[in-house]
Amino acid sequence: MKLLIPVALIGLFAFQCNKDYTDYSCINNKIGRIKSQRKWNPPAQVNEYIYNGKHVFLFSADCCDQFYELYDENCNLICAPSGGISGNGDGKCTDFQTTAQFVRLVWKDDR
Repeated sequence: MKLLIPVALIGLFAFQCNKDYTDYSCINNKIGRIKSQRKWNPPAQVNEYIYNGKHVFLFSADCCDQFYELYDENCNLICAPSGGISGNGDGKCTDFQTTAQFVRLVWKDDR
């Protein structure tokens, strides 16, 4: 019994040190590529939404007047719902702002 408690604690801490941010490896890989770059200004951020019945991930842009890109769980680019010179994205998912349901902040670069 005395051995069981330390083993359980080690398991708990090991689980909390997991670097994965989502259950989708390609999204984690995209986050890893961003982390390998210099810190963006404003800092990079990834939010998860439900859009058209699917989990999607919105990646912020690394500078001004660039698109915020929306990807599905397989890292297929869906659209850019915001950003760009107009601020309105690429026009391919104009209903995103009104129909997407925010799920959570997946990752924000706080380096």
